[in-house]
Amino acid sequence: MKLPREAVPNQLVKTRNTLLLPLIARSIETDWSVGLAGSFTFQFNRHDTITRTSNAQMLALYSLRKQFIAAINGTTYFPGERVILNYQLSYSHFPDKFWGLGKDAPDSQEEAYTFQQYYIYLHAQRKLRERIFVGILYEYQRLLDVDYLPGGLFDQLAVPGRSPYHVSGGGLSITYDSRNNAFAPDKGGFLQVYFNTFSPILGSNFRYTNYVVDFRRFIQLYRQQVFAIQAYGFFNSGDTPLRSLASFGGSNSMRGFYDGRFRSKNQVVVQAEYRVPIIWRLGAVGFAGVGNVGNHLFDLNFQDLNYSYGGGLRLALNRKERLNLRVDYGWGIGQSHSHGLYFQLGEAF
Repeated sequence: MKLPREAVPNQLVKTRNTLLLPLIARSIETDWSVGLAGSFTFQFNRHDTITRTSNAQMLALYSLRKQFIAAINGTTYFPGERVILNYQLSYSHFPDKFWGLGKDAPDSQEEAYTFQQYYIYLHAQRKLRERIFVGILYEYQRLLDVDYLPGGLFDQLAVPGRSPYHVSGGGLSITYDSRNNAFAPDKGGFLQVYFNTFSPILGSNFRYTNYVVDFRRFIQLYRQQVFAIQAYGFFNSGDTPLRSLASFGGSNSMRGFYDGRFRSKNQVVVQAEYRVPIIWRLGAVGFAGVGNVGNHLFDLNFQDLNYSYGGGLRLALNRKERLNLRVDYGWGIGQSHSHGLYFQLGEAF
């Protein structure tokens, strides 16, 4: 997508803010980790009251489980929001866990494996009309190595992608976005639908298509209290490799479950948060969610549902842009039971 000439000014105009801090983080997947986190927010023109603040976040973490993650991600809003660019670049060396595919993944099947991965995601959107955007997206993923137990679950289930591979795919999106803030909106809504097709024509080792529906709504209630809800659907068709499957759980969805506790071609999750300011820079949150996975669409039913709930605190690192340090504790119940503490930068959704 070609950017209009007027959307790229010669320089930024005194509207930048940089935050760099050492970070101690924790999640169920990583245990405790240490590293460096950075946030850069900016606008192209301080007199532009229409365009939301752009942001870029950088992260480098090393965990007690010998996991290393380096990532850069962000959203750039060009003047008048005529063009929006989302991006994510990352490298991971990650000892992980695997319980099988689909709903039938008991705790007793837990197996350890390790992977190394490069990941690129680019999503450019052009305004079609007020609050409505059409976009093109590209995703590249390269798995350098998967170290797993020979003869174990990976081989028994003939999991696609248990050997080194790369995938490359492109797709289209349509988005409605009326949120008033990039980090922690307190009003407005978001609905995005997209598909991404991976094919040997684009250099992919696997042929499959990923479909995503993401709906969010933010309602400001009494004295800046906010009710936030998200409904998220992730679907695949074709020969989908390991790291492109739906990954159930994590720090942003179904908190309390290990990210990847259930892996399948498809998943649906609905979650809600109630956000309350307390005093100074502090706030509190209560959250709950429900979701399901399935290798087929008809498996996404009301049987074998999983639930999550919990609460947490927020510390505003940048009050103007609403960038928060997030501390959550979540419980996951259903086909598996687990719980855990999360230290993260930014809201879950």
